[in-house]
Formats: sequence, structure tokens, C-alpha cells
Amino acid sequence: MAARRTLRIGLIPGDGIGREVIPAGRRILEALPSSLGLNFTFTTHSAGFETFQKQGVALPEETVQALKSDCDAALFGAVSSPTTKVEGYSSPIVALRKRLALYANVRPVKSIRTAASPVDLVIVRENTEDLYVKEEKTYTAADGSKIAEAIKRISETASANIAAMAGDIALRRQRVREASSSSSSSSSDAPSHHTSPLVTITHKSNVLSQTDGLFRETARSVLTSNPAYTSLTLEEQIVDSMVYKLFRQPSAYDVIVAPNLYGDILSDGAAALVGSLGLVPSANVGKDFVIGEPCHGSAPDIEGKGIANPIATIRSTALMLEFLGLEDAAARIYRAVDANLEEGRLTSPDLGGGASTEEVVEDVCRRL
Repeated sequence: MAARRTLRIGLIPGDGIGREVIPAGRRILEALPSSLGLNFTFTTHSAGFETFQKQGVALPEETVQALKSDCDAALFGAVSSPTTKVEGYSSPIVALRKRLALYANVRPVKSIRTAASPVDLVIVRENTEDLYVKEEKTYTAADGSKIAEAIKRISETASANIAAMAGDIALRRQRVREASSSSSSSSSDAPSHHTSPLVTITHKSNVLSQTDGLFRETARSVLTSNPAYTSLTLEEQIVDSMVYKLFRQPSAYDVIVAPNLYGDILSDGAAALVGSLGLVPSANVGKDFVIGEPCHGSAPDIEGKGIANPIATIRSTALMLEFLGLEDAAARIYRAVDANLEEGRLTSPDLGGGASTEEVVEDVCRRL
């Protein structure tokens, strides 16, 4: 009998409904069939705006060090970031991405196969730079009016890394499509509109010729010069027309790669294609670590009501496993979630259902 593998998972609930959905991720991992040969241990760590209010820091150093030394991966819940400036506060998830070199934010957007127009695409967002370097200043002009400036930083290294990540994901998705089409169970999968892996580079280099221009040129170079990507179809899309086409023709896209800001906006907007942010997962991925993170916020309007949709967290848990190389375990979770959504009997209020968080989690666990 093969030795069982034990994975150490850090749990960072954060604020609001993060404390209600991150336990769902833990329960899903614990419910995986023993035949997969996996064991999990869990530790809980602090971060978020409430942590800042209590400790004066949104991301305690002990949290960072624990993730580095004691965890193989992590799940992050949500942050109640204030919309106005709070002296000394900065987003802990942005800081974690930098401290752990999590250079890619991977956001699949997938509808159920029975949808009238099935959606199945992935947005790959550069995670460490662009306007999110948060180098801003405000000063007074000669006429006494205020001027605010922000640095937009794009590097060749980060652009090359994220392009390669997008290429690798596109190739993996194509392998899955080919395996599904040749499998006897292929009828359970949504039909694909793509016969070859497709990567769409999104930018605004017609205006930002140096920053977005560098992103575009680097991404193209990586995806056209590396023999590993010869099977890719490569295209480009200016970001404003990208928004229009994404909503009008989502089936035209497979993997979209974009700088940080555009990727953030596109991925949140794309959630509307599948009905709710409560369905959309993400993973913050580096060379040595991965953090699964649901795309929704802390949702203070429903905090404590027990009705938060746990599906984004459950899918983020599967995505975390996928980037740990545990694709079989991830696939089990994806299938259980799809079955829950397709049956539609136990869905949360954001999807028009009446099920509680607990009821949805129990139903997915049962399907595992």
C-alpha cells in the first residue's frame, strides 16, 4: 500500500463571511475519500482589518512566518478593506502575495454544463505589480489644487512569468478536454468551443506604449519562442474591447492573461456570466506556495446569517489542490460542486435558492 501524504494547510479566515466559508474548505478536505491517500492538518492564522484594529497591523509577521515554515498551502477568506484611507492600514492579501512571491492570480470562471450558453474560461492575472505596487503621492499644484499620482510598474520578469503560467494552464486545459472527449463519461462534460489551446493577451498598449507595451511584447515573446507552446493559438485584445467581447461572446475565450489591474476588473466582472461572485474561485500561485482565495468580499450585509455561498471557497480549495499537483482530488471536488449546482435543489440565496451555508457544504460532502 502506498504511503499516505500529509499536507499542512494554513487557514486565514480574515473578516466577515470569511470566517463562515473557510471552515467549508476544511470540511471538504476532510471529506475526501481515503482512497486518495491524503491526510490534512490545519492551523489558523490572523489577518484582516479586524486584526489591524486589534493589533495595529493587518498582516502579523507571525502569520507570514507560519505560512513559510509550517504550511504547504493555505486558504484565505475575505478582507473588509476600508474605502477611505486609514493611516497605517494596507491590504493583507496584497502583502501576502508579495511576501510569498505569489506572482499569479488564477481565476477560473465556469458555468454548469446545462446553462443556455456554457462559460468555461480562466483569467490569469499578474499579481505583484502594475498599479498595485501602491506607490502614490498627493501634492499641491501651483494654483493650489491637489494632484494625486500613482506609479504603474510593469517588469519584463513578471510579465514573462505570468505569460508562461497562462501558457501552461492553456495546455493543461487542452489535455483535460482531450481526455474528456475520449472518455466514456464525456457526456457529463460541457462541450468545448476550442479545438486547440488559446491564450488571449489583454493590454492597452495603444495608449500606454511603454508599460503595457512591455507586457504585450514580453508575453508574445514567451509564448511564441518557447517550443513547449507551439500548439497554442495566440491572440491579443485591447482591454476596453475585451470587456465588451467578454460579455457578448464569452465562449470565444479560453485563457486570458492580463496585467494586475485589468485582470482584477475582468475577473470580477466575469463572475456576472455565471450568476454570482459566490461561485468564483481563485488561487494565488508562486513557485513554492499557493493560497486558495474565493473572489467575493467580506459581505458585511450577510455576515452572521449563515447564508454565505461556500462554493467559491470549495472551488478555491480544489484549485489549491490542483496547483499542488493533486489533480485527482481536485477533480473529485469539482464534480461534486457541479452536481450540486446542476441539481439546483440546495443552493444559497445569491443563486435564488434557500439553502444555508451548512446545507450546501453538507450536500457537496455527501457527493464526495
